[in-house]
Amino acid sequence: MSLKREFIVLGWAMALSGCTAEVTGIGAPDEPVGESQGALLGDNALSANALNLNALNLNALNLNALNLNGLSAQNLAAIQDPGPNGALARDFMRYATSCALSSTESFDFSWTDARGVVHDESYPGLLGVAPAWASGPLDDSGQRMVSSCVAARVNYYQVPVIVSARSLREPLKTLNSSRELVDYPDIEGAFWGNLFAARPYLNACYNSATVDNSRTYQRDCAAGHLLSGGDVVECGVIHIVGPCSQVCGKVNGAGQYYSSCVDRPGQSSATTKDVITTALP
Repeated sequence: MSLKREFIVLGWAMALSGCTAEVTGIGAPDEPVGESQGALLGDNALSANALNLNALNLNALNLNALNLNGLSAQNLAAIQDPGPNGALARDFMRYATSCALSSTESFDFSWTDARGVVHDESYPGLLGVAPAWASGPLDDSGQRMVSSCVAARVNYYQVPVIVSARSLREPLKTLNSSRELVDYPDIEGAFWGNLFAARPYLNACYNSATVDNSRTYQRDCAAGHLLSGGDVVECGVIHIVGPCSQVCGKVNGAGQYYSSCVDRPGQSSATTKDVITTALP
């Protein structure tokens, strides 16, 4: 089953300090999402540095107030920055947009580099885990789903690896009839957190039985990057909290995803259902 394409213009635009931004409908080809509502993601090469809260400068890119109907000059400052911080902020926004918006939408803006050259950017939506971001601020669940999705797409080696992304939340809720579950049987772990919170955080857990398989596919962020001396390095701000069996509920038998995980292990017993599970062949 493919994501449906509808050519709808969501109609909003603005011009601030020589920068324009808008959400528009796009006519991109359908993306493969499996036979159910799951999603196969091939673009998973986001640098952990793009999650570096200092480099991204969340104060400049005030994500909690990033209402695509009312971007302010301050909100746009980070993605307009012609320096290396701007490159990281734009990289983050590209992935965040791909996670949040549906395939009928895109986030379009322009920025000027140090040589005075104007760059027109268009970041297409794909998964649609928080489509309401196109018309207003993200609610708590939207913040968490976008954060989880972005975290799941970080790659220590910055190489693209196709993964199956699954969740209790639509539209990533897989069904037992999905071919995707057959082709991607090895759950590597799960990702959750909130980059939009006053104190941003991201967590990851791993499936102890598939750690070697994940590292074979160059997917290290759930279990951590293993150094030659045996030490494990986390992917930027993504904190590895241990095996998923210790912090998450049992895997959903039909959809093969973790329905919930402890939101802040070691700090509270509260759980969250805004979790994205990833799987590999």
